Amino acid sequence: MKSLTKEEKSVIENKGTEKPFTCEYRNHFKKGKYICRKCEATLYRSKDKFKSDCGWPSFDDEMKGVVKRVPDADGVRTEIICANCGAHLGHVFEGEKLTDKNVRHCVNSISLEFIGDEKQ
Repeated sequence: MKSLTKEEKSVIENKGTEKPFTCEYRNHFKKGKYICRKCEATLYRSKDKFKSDCGWPSFDDEMKGVVKRVPDADGVRTEIICANCGAHLGHVFEGEKLTDKNVRHCVNSISLEFIGDEKQ
């Protein structure tokens, strides 16, 4: 496990949220993969990222078995966490019809690191 900064801990371990429209990967569309900032598990592929205008990076699919859904403390939303280390990623929403898969993983950039494809 990597050491986290105070800001990273606030989101990843204490279930905080980045301010909308300020996230590093919100408008980032290079080819590659997104890994968990805490444990480096591969979570998302760039091909599953889409522009949603919600203020945070959005994905309509995850790598199999690496993102766990749990009821949020607010009793309304569904939180998504890294299945490997429990890092808070954000929330998942269904039924918005933003993509054919009809799902949106709304993820805090600070919970992720991007690794680009070497074929760019």
